[in-house]
Amino acid sequence: MHTSAFASIHTKTGNRSRAVLAGMVATLLASCGESPKQAGGPPPPQVTVASPVKRQVVDYDEYVGRFAAVNSVEIRARVSGYLDAVHFKDGQLVKDGDLLFTIDRRSFENAAAQARANVSTAKSNLDFTEADYTRGQQLVKEKTITDQTFEQRAQSFRNARAAVAGAEAALRSAELDLSFTELRAPIAGRIGDRRVTPGNLVTGGTGGSTTLLATIVSTDPIYFEFTFDEASYLRYERNAKSGKDVTSRDGRVNVGLKLIDEKDFVHEGRMDFIDNVIERTTGTIRGRAVFANANATFTPGMFARVRVPATAPYEGLLVPDVAIGSDQARKTVMTIGPGNKVVPKYVTLGQLVDGKLRVIKEGIGPDDKIIVNGIARVRPGQVVSPQQEGQQGAAPAGAKPAPAK
Repeated sequence: MHTSAFASIHTKTGNRSRAVLAGMVATLLASCGESPKQAGGPPPPQVTVASPVKRQVVDYDEYVGRFAAVNSVEIRARVSGYLDAVHFKDGQLVKDGDLLFTIDRRSFENAAAQARANVSTAKSNLDFTEADYTRGQQLVKEKTITDQTFEQRAQSFRNARAAVAGAEAALRSAELDLSFTELRAPIAGRIGDRRVTPGNLVTGGTGGSTTLLATIVSTDPIYFEFTFDEASYLRYERNAKSGKDVTSRDGRVNVGLKLIDEKDFVHEGRMDFIDNVIERTTGTIRGRAVFANANATFTPGMFARVRVPATAPYEGLLVPDVAIGSDQARKTVMTIGPGNKVVPKYVTLGQLVDGKLRVIKEGIGPDDKIIVNGIARVRPGQVVSPQQEGQQGAAPAGAKPAPAK
């Protein structure tokens, strides 16, 4: 009795298991049959691509330096005396020959007048001795006077002539000292503030204790001095020897400059000097460029940044700077490979041109298609839908299209 009941229960359980298994198989088969109708993921993302631009470019090196005056003069008196007047305003522009200071002239005028009187006395004595010497020439021939007397007259004449020369030299010196009482600008430029006010005693002369009255610095043109390292100097020299002189000393190489509040190198100048020694303590050498400064924008001592050509012009490949990505320490660009798949390429960057395009020195070819818009939506190996940019490499991502005519 128990055995037959157990067999019946086992039979019913097996039938239900087979029924469940058959239902699962049927469901799976139905799902497989309907999969082509229900599958179909999102379409490939759209990206904008551009080809690299070929252009003649020049690599540049940038350095920080200071402006320096071409000419700088300290105004010091050549004669001592009391300062009588100042004829300029502090900080104004002066021209060559402008009157700056006046020292009390009265004592120097008296000295010049006395020197002129001495010249007159010496000339009068010269006239007398010359006439006496002329008469003595005839008298000595007639044996009216002795040879000794004639020699005395000749000596007096020579002494009188020398006295005239000495008196005239003293007069010139006195007149020169008188002219030194007027201090004039030896160069054109901007003068600083006066160091001495009228009424003070000014010490003049050529010694080291003379009084400094003011300083004048020239403003147009103006020098810009900077230093660069030994490796750069060697590179420049090797380029020069190979016929690609980029920092010549003869003023043929143009350089750019920007001030601390400017974004671009808008000021143009030229190289005119490279020093002949390298500083032992710093390992750098001094270079200098000259710039026009007609509007007096540049001032000696002002900081600025100069851009010097580091290579001769060459044909380079440029891509929009927005297409450059980073993979840890390496720079990459996303390109379109076979089957419209995204292929990353590691690149070596150059300088930025026109604020939009980046020079690529290594890593891509002229036929590569660079993704410039939609980079954030793609990953390596992903299939995308590329669209060519309207103007290849000219407009960065996010730029507004040109208005229709």
